[in-house]
Amino acid sequence: MDPALGPPDAMAEKRDELTPMMRQYHDLCARYDDALVLFQVGDFYETFCGAAERSARLLEIALTSREDSTGEYPMAGIPIDNAESYIEDLLEAGYRVAVADQVEEPGETSGVVERAVTRIVTPGTLTEDELLASDDNNFVAAIARGRGTDTRPADDELALALLDVSTGDFLATSSPSDEAIADEVSRFAPAEAVVGPDAPADVLPEECMVTPFDDRAFDRDSAGETVSGYFGDPDALLASDGEIRACGALLAYAEYARGGEHEGERGGGAERGDAADSPVAAGESEGDRLEYLTHLTRYDPREYLLLDAVALRSLELFEPRAVRGREDATLVGVLDETACALGGRKLRDWLRRPLLEPHRIEARHDAVEELTGSVQTREHCHELLRDVYDLERLIGRISRERANARDLRSLRDTLAVVPELRDQLADADCDRLIALRDELDPLADVRDLIDDAVVADPPIEITEGGIVAEDYDADLDDLRGTARDGKQWIDDLEARERERTGVDSLKVGYNSVHGYYIEVTNPNLDAVPENYQRRQTLKNSERFVTPELKEREDEIVGAEERADEREYELFCDVRRTVADEVERVQRLADALATLDALVSLATVAAQYDYCRPEILDREAADGGLEIAIEGGRHPVVERTQESFVPNGARLSPERRLAVITGPNMSGKSTYMRQVAQIALLAQVGSFVPARAARLTPVDRIFTRVGASDDIAGGRSTFMVEMDELATILRDADERSLVLLDEVGRGTSTADGLAIAQAITEHLHDEVGATTLFATHHHPLTELADDLSAAFTLHFAVDQTDGEVVFHHEIEPGAATGSYGVEVATAAGVPEAVVDRSRELVEPATPAETDAPTADAATTQYADGGELPADVAAELRALDVGHLTPVDALTELDRLQRLLEE
Repeated sequence: MDPALGPPDAMAEKRDELTPMMRQYHDLCARYDDALVLFQVGDFYETFCGAAERSARLLEIALTSREDSTGEYPMAGIPIDNAESYIEDLLEAGYRVAVADQVEEPGETSGVVERAVTRIVTPGTLTEDELLASDDNNFVAAIARGRGTDTRPADDELALALLDVSTGDFLATSSPSDEAIADEVSRFAPAEAVVGPDAPADVLPEECMVTPFDDRAFDRDSAGETVSGYFGDPDALLASDGEIRACGALLAYAEYARGGEHEGERGGGAERGDAADSPVAAGESEGDRLEYLTHLTRYDPREYLLLDAVALRSLELFEPRAVRGREDATLVGVLDETACALGGRKLRDWLRRPLLEPHRIEARHDAVEELTGSVQTREHCHELLRDVYDLERLIGRISRERANARDLRSLRDTLAVVPELRDQLADADCDRLIALRDELDPLADVRDLIDDAVVADPPIEITEGGIVAEDYDADLDDLRGTARDGKQWIDDLEARERERTGVDSLKVGYNSVHGYYIEVTNPNLDAVPENYQRRQTLKNSERFVTPELKEREDEIVGAEERADEREYELFCDVRRTVADEVERVQRLADALATLDALVSLATVAAQYDYCRPEILDREAADGGLEIAIEGGRHPVVERTQESFVPNGARLSPERRLAVITGPNMSGKSTYMRQVAQIALLAQVGSFVPARAARLTPVDRIFTRVGASDDIAGGRSTFMVEMDELATILRDADERSLVLLDEVGRGTSTADGLAIAQAITEHLHDEVGATTLFATHHHPLTELADDLSAAFTLHFAVDQTDGEVVFHHEIEPGAATGSYGVEVATAAGVPEAVVDRSRELVEPATPAETDAPTADAATTQYADGGELPADVAAELRALDVGHLTPVDALTELDRLQRLLEE
């Protein structure tokens, strides 16, 4: 076990002999043994023993020691005022952090100060702005499988719950397919997950931390009670037993992470898959309730365009594929012109979950069209939205009682913008903008309360006064008046005493240790009156106090202390009152986010000449897809290049499989991705980079693009390719858009061609998916003559004196060659290698040799040889869609041996 986790062995052996404070530390480490405990001692968070040694190395802080009657223990500490930066380093090192704060004032207890864990900081439960890496959602997930109860039958569905603790976003879904849940996990990319005792952890990506948690939290009855306590009857809200178990466990974990009390046997470790072996007990305290969790959204993945992890990477929605690529060279990078964090999160959510229903898509298009056409409204809205703070995270902090006075003023400043935004939408015509205007609740009562109660520029600290406005509370004004009057009396005291004593150098001062004093220098001590009482002796002077000054000091200090206490009480009352309006604030936040996202889409459409796509009825294309694009452009590539050549696309149920040929670098991959991205953008509700576009909503986009391997998982590049192809052939249908790029490159030419042809035929004959297939296997172009819905496209080039000129224009028909040698020349391959390559390839070109004649018993082979008809027949007969990758390789090996025989 990691020596930084759990109770230190050196302390455990002498637990009963430890000092009360060290015993507290030991017991908290035992209770929170999967986390590194930061233990408050005054102004520092301290760690001891193994945790101290580990922290000192990780955080580059001094390692000291603390000694008591039982021995000497290593100690390392971090300042509380700067704790978040150190906690971030501990999280990056893979630790969870339990923050144990002093929950009593040292002066109010005669014994050891009580300490308790007030929050557990983990990658998925971050709420502090300093720790959250971006404005995007930061999800923690829970996964559970249905078990059933006496009143509800068991089900085999796997359920996923997702919660952003910082914003309150809470989602749930389930599916009979584990692969579908894995796709949803990829879509939302949670930072952390808790996994039920009977649920697979392998649906989670490697980078997701799996946290052990109490199995009892996943109990159906317990989880149902937890969900009911927040949202009402779980059976009316959620669709399966698994969803109830996942949501209940996730709520319990969020309460625990807030520092909830818990019982139960604990174990150490946090490796993937060991959740059942080292449970963390669930939170049980009512005080740990997360009041800002006001809504739980249950959704069906089939309600949105499905994008698995492969498609998300290939289409570069959120991350660039190139290792050295520009960070903003992503689809979200070119679309995000949002003005506030709320809008940025909303836009990312729309990209994660593009719509399927035409009326919902067109409602967004209507709003984007109106904002595109109204420059002043769009720009004014954008400027106003720049002053909007992150209301979702603000109200979360307010509800968790972690907000300071500046947070309340930020809320007030945001509310001040809302009436102006409503005015900007006063003349809106489309239904979506009209509805948004109605949803923009100014919360005038909340704004007025904050205006009246909190000063315009409050300090960060909320316990030291100076945050509550004048005239808000009569008692506070009286206390402040007493303190002011007393200070004025003291200000006048210096002049009076100088006149009375004749000592012009006499001073009246104050320090936090000795209070108010009268200071007289040594040469003037003879003039000190009898009623002066010596308080402090300095090198060159003496400090005195009078009974009247002491009385005034008591009045001033007492009034100031009571005023600070009264201010804190008043602030907490205001904060609780604002927290009671959490649902109204969250509804306003959603409206502001939606408006910002729409304004962003309109801004991009206006600046980059996007057009409104026509969305076709889902039944208009005879069950298939119709995609008609004129002058389409790749939305990301066109921003990174000085010029871009537009290309159209025309796909329909009658023309749904395009075999695309042409040289490397001619634009095949870019073209395929641009078609998919235009379809995706249209379903997000965005305008698209084209002269015109009409599309049927796509249910799912599959991609098999680029070479990659999984060495750690024992899979070669070819095996990864086969796995991805197996998924496509198994799950695609006539509503799917499939992109295939150079299938079959990881094996021999013969095997690769055989696989590519079999896959093409299967997609055409059995699956019916709309497919763009870029290939260098030129014999595949002949399939267009045999497959009714197949056709060929190519990227033409000009060749002059051995140099290739790319036009990047797509044309009907097949390419005459791949021009690989010429591309190698352009890439700077040494001339000797290029010349030798040309010598090797030239005898095989049609211009230099006669093409072999194929008779009835042979089929033309990829390298110019002949394929026996019986082997060709067997290849055509293979049902590739029902072969596992291993079975496919076995069949290919058998056919290869037949050829050799």
